Amino acid sequence: MHPFRLTAAVAALALSASLATALAGPATAAPQAAPPGPQAQPVPPGHGRALALAAADTAAESGLDELRHGTDEELVRTSVTPWANGLYYAAYERTYKGLPVAGGGDAVVLTDSTGAVREVTGAKAPAIRLATTTAEVPAGTALATARRQLASVESASTPELTVLLKDGKPVLTWHTLVVGRTAKNAPSSLDTHVDARTGAVAQSTEKILHAEGRGYHNGNVTIDTAANSMTDTTRGSFKCGGQNGSAYTGTPPWGNNGANDLVTACVDIMYAAQKEHSMLKEWFGYNGQNGQGGMVPARAGLSEVNAYYDGTKTTYGRNRNGTNQLTGIDVVAHEYGHEIFDRTPGSAGSSNENGGLNESTGDIFGALTEHYADNPNDTPDYTVGEELNFTGNNQPIRNMYNPSLINNDPNCYTQLTSGTEVHAAAGPQNHWFYLLAEGSNPGGGKPSSPICSGGPSSVTGIGIQKAGKVFMGALLMKTSSWNHPAARRATLTSAKNTYGSAECNAVKAAWNAVGVPAQSGETDCGGSTSPDFSLALNPSSGSVQPGASATSTVNTTTVGGNAQTVQLSASGAPSGVTVSFSPSSVTSGNSATMTVQVAAGTADGTYPITVTGKGSATHTVTYQLTVGSTTPPTGCADAQHTYQGSLTSGRTAVQPDGSYYHSAASGTHTGCLRGPAGQDYDLYLQKWNGYGWTDVAVGGTATADENTSYYGTAGYYRYVVHAYSGSGAYTLGLSAP
Repeated sequence: MHPFRLTAAVAALALSASLATALAGPATAAPQAAPPGPQAQPVPPGHGRALALAAADTAAESGLDELRHGTDEELVRTSVTPWANGLYYAAYERTYKGLPVAGGGDAVVLTDSTGAVREVTGAKAPAIRLATTTAEVPAGTALATARRQLASVESASTPELTVLLKDGKPVLTWHTLVVGRTAKNAPSSLDTHVDARTGAVAQSTEKILHAEGRGYHNGNVTIDTAANSMTDTTRGSFKCGGQNGSAYTGTPPWGNNGANDLVTACVDIMYAAQKEHSMLKEWFGYNGQNGQGGMVPARAGLSEVNAYYDGTKTTYGRNRNGTNQLTGIDVVAHEYGHEIFDRTPGSAGSSNENGGLNESTGDIFGALTEHYADNPNDTPDYTVGEELNFTGNNQPIRNMYNPSLINNDPNCYTQLTSGTEVHAAAGPQNHWFYLLAEGSNPGGGKPSSPICSGGPSSVTGIGIQKAGKVFMGALLMKTSSWNHPAARRATLTSAKNTYGSAECNAVKAAWNAVGVPAQSGETDCGGSTSPDFSLALNPSSGSVQPGASATSTVNTTTVGGNAQTVQLSASGAPSGVTVSFSPSSVTSGNSATMTVQVAAGTADGTYPITVTGKGSATHTVTYQLTVGSTTPPTGCADAQHTYQGSLTSGRTAVQPDGSYYHSAASGTHTGCLRGPAGQDYDLYLQKWNGYGWTDVAVGGTATADENTSYYGTAGYYRYVVHAYSGSGAYTLGLSAP
């Protein structure tokens, strides 16, 4: 460790690290408040991202539209997601006298890199007034009460003092998530609020989301695992194993193609989940199912006809006849679609309509992942469970192009009632997505889709990839009051800002076709003739050894006016790396091939390269280049969370994921750094003091392997990794109270 030079290193990093913190959001799965104080997230003036965030924060502070709040309330920015065309989704959670608020008041602001506010969505809620925010019931007593709601408990989160809006009235509660089983031995995940004044349960919401899947076998496939464990450290330590929660161990090849072999089941699970993860990144530019690069672990071998997500894991059982495990592509992607819904703003709500939209989200991501994987053993389609034989009649359990074909599920929004079962309530949005992706009469062997009364005579699809990106963009505007009208408004905004008026009008036609009416304040889609284009890379990252090269396709799309000539260039490449384009200019709507050539002797590390397209406007996208070894060292297996990265000598990184994490209780924070052999890396734990980050623990060696331990109070923490000398990949493990 070399403490004398940390000040200079961090000073050089100060603005960029703070901006990364603002952009990346919190590391924990549940939304956390940003560090308090006016200097919590400084941004460099004139920067496109800074302008977007400043505009969003100004809207929040001024109480624009859905962002209005009372005198003792604040809207705290919890995450920012970069999007296409210089757009940013900024999510805000409501607080009352510093306490989180559940049940309303959350919001999302969509801004662009010019500082313009494009859209605001919010879950409106009444002003809050409480006589006191001091609990009369101890946290331990509340936790015991919450645990008693289940017959057996597997895990329970630390209670957090929260203001719950129940029937429009504020209640001071202890909030915790309890996972286990009911008295009838059914799996359960209870989101529980215990009244902090009386000790009674104020509200408990079942978060288990069940879905049935399809077959068990995707053929011989490639999955990412550790050398002797079914653990994928590149995706947030995603792992698969049995019902005890431990990853299966052994050596590849994994599984034996057996219908009921559980290691084989984990092969299918990991294949589908990893394909969904890659689809999110390559098609939408979204960072994994949890938005921060990873996903919850998976468990196979449930001795029930069931598969579910409970907020902490996904679990997979068998079919009714016991002839296979429920681990096909669309069931796995469906369950992790629930995680996407849960981890985007607004989380998962409690109403039947919200639950139906959540189930539909799972079905949509199941269809998207099937199309992305394009596995010959599971032909991409828009039905759910068609290969499962769930009830013995060889029929699917849901149908997206015509939901009424299965159990007479509703095709149209007007057919929904407050009591419609959540899987049936998936029908209208599933129907909408098929119409948007494929149209009402797509041809080419694809089924036609009916149109509800009062809808247009026909709908023309825009393709599943575009439809998926529109839908993903809308989920980033989701709030706790999410319903079909809100989804209509958000998808229209997403389509217009991501693509243009043609796609926006297609979204509108599809919603009209399923009976969701126009909403006050929704975009009119327009028809602007102002020329503009969008820019995208596929893939957006690559790993290259010195002396080799990588390619990426530069895609352009006309989003306004007529097609135009776009000149392509690149900047930010490190010494030894050259970037070329073939052709060097394209007409918008066409593509070019970008070649990244890495010369022998180029230093290992990760480098962002900015690709610029210049026409009537200028747009940029980032290509993440990794030179040299991409395999991080191991040795932090006991940590609660692990993160990987790569540094060149003299460079510094902030973890987790360029951000910070929040600890709600006092306790010990431990850090484990494992860097490249023979190099000298340093590790620092920092805590937010209200004005800036201060060192509270430092490693103590002159090697690349360092450990820290610090007993601290509740607050905001982050780790700084610095490459004092040498370059290469590293692994950081952290555990916190």
